[in-house]
Amino acid sequence: ARRSLASPVVSGVLCPCGSPRASGAVPGPGAEGGNGGGSAGPCGRSVCEASEQDRRLRALFQKLDVNRDGALCIHDLAVGLGRLGLHRTELDLLKIVKAGDKDLDGQLDFEEFVHYLQDHEKKLRLVFKSLDKKNDGRIDAQEIVQSLRDLGVKISEQQAEKILKSMDKNGTMTIDWNEWRDYHLLHPVENIPEIILYWKHSTIFDVGENLTVPDEFTVEERQTGMWWRHLVAGGGAGAVSRTCTAPLDRLKVLMQVHASRSNNMCIIGGFTQMIREGGPRSLWRGNGINVLKIAPESAIKFMAYEQIKRFIGTDQEMLRIHERLLAGSLAGAIAQSSIYPMEVLKTRMALRKTGQYSGMLDCAKNILSKEGVAAFYKGYIPNMLGIIPYAGIDLAVYETLKNAWLQRYAVNSADPGVFVLLACGTISSTCGQLASYPLALVRTRMQAQASVEGAPEVTMRGLFKHILKTEGAFGLYRGLAPNFMKVIPAVSISYVVYENLKMTLGVQSR
Repeated sequence: ARRSLASPVVSGVLCPCGSPRASGAVPGPGAEGGNGGGSAGPCGRSVCEASEQDRRLRALFQKLDVNRDGALCIHDLAVGLGRLGLHRTELDLLKIVKAGDKDLDGQLDFEEFVHYLQDHEKKLRLVFKSLDKKNDGRIDAQEIVQSLRDLGVKISEQQAEKILKSMDKNGTMTIDWNEWRDYHLLHPVENIPEIILYWKHSTIFDVGENLTVPDEFTVEERQTGMWWRHLVAGGGAGAVSRTCTAPLDRLKVLMQVHASRSNNMCIIGGFTQMIREGGPRSLWRGNGINVLKIAPESAIKFMAYEQIKRFIGTDQEMLRIHERLLAGSLAGAIAQSSIYPMEVLKTRMALRKTGQYSGMLDCAKNILSKEGVAAFYKGYIPNMLGIIPYAGIDLAVYETLKNAWLQRYAVNSADPGVFVLLACGTISSTCGQLASYPLALVRTRMQAQASVEGAPEVTMRGLFKHILKTEGAFGLYRGLAPNFMKVIPAVSISYVVYENLKMTLGVQSR
């Protein structure tokens, strides 16, 4: 049954009769009903009706509003909670205000305070249910150890008992919902709750542009060697996915380079032109090098990501979002710098005419002899700049979608299921692509224009100006349609292949 939002520690001062909370209080008449019943005060009056709950919350708010100005600042919370026996650090109080402050005025009015408590209690209930493996309404040390082990976080039973002791009031070495809520309700969500509610931002799907922030691997996965199996399964899934969607990818490159106001290339016309020029096999031009670069790029990015995390100096198992953005962007820049000549080769192979090159090596030799080493880094700057908006928007949209799902649909578990994870990842990745697409187009044109004999040297800024002048803003999004057309099939194919490769390699599901 649902109890009042007020913490049991402060519920005594909120009882309508004014009596202190009795430890032996018996359930009120609403406790057994499906109406969200609750406990009664010593006076026997039910305190879980909506109007009564509002009155209790208002009373709590007034107790905390020390200077009586109708809003709770950090000083109010420090003094008010201290009087109620709830001592919090200044950092904790700052987190509480920041979490509930919707109008960004640095304090909580009554509506913001209530909304914070409701949102916070819902998250705490999800965490409690996730930890309560035996489903008996109590959490013991073994359940905490098991729950964290499932997430790849190893702690000893002694550490779990230490966590329990900080919340356990009656010395039973188990905690019930009231004790759990009492400890956490007016305390920012940290440690176990954050770990339980953390969703891995899965990068198992491949949409062609490998700019995503790398996957997180737990200590256990790194120690047992499971990490490389995940990478191999992900690489195999990416190879199959890219091969299946290669015709759309080549069409995107052709539209980025050749489409203009005077040459309005459509999807059907583009495919017809490719088949007429080189037959059905020409649809896969450039795919070989695109698949080959998956392995070195993924490996370099993973190793760089792990080293950057150590350099940042964080000892947390789960990185915060800004730390992931920083580490992921830097790792992406290092990986892209290492394999960038392969990116140039991919573009040149996709744009080549029938019989122009005999293969990848011939193409590389041709570029080296005619244009020099510098040609392998044409478009490097816009490519590097594109990593930041891609990774930033990808992570931000993912976190927003995750929090929206938790708010609206999470009832008995914080686990969203694979389809929700895939949908969130697909949408966030697509938004990231949309934000960085103009830079990707300029990069591709710079890679292509270097191959035109006698063509003037182009700069990123000059090319942006030229496109905007001759084609308008729409010109920066040439080829966007085939790029988005391949997203859903790419995600679906890579997920199915990934799951099958995981089983083949003996990888346990996370």
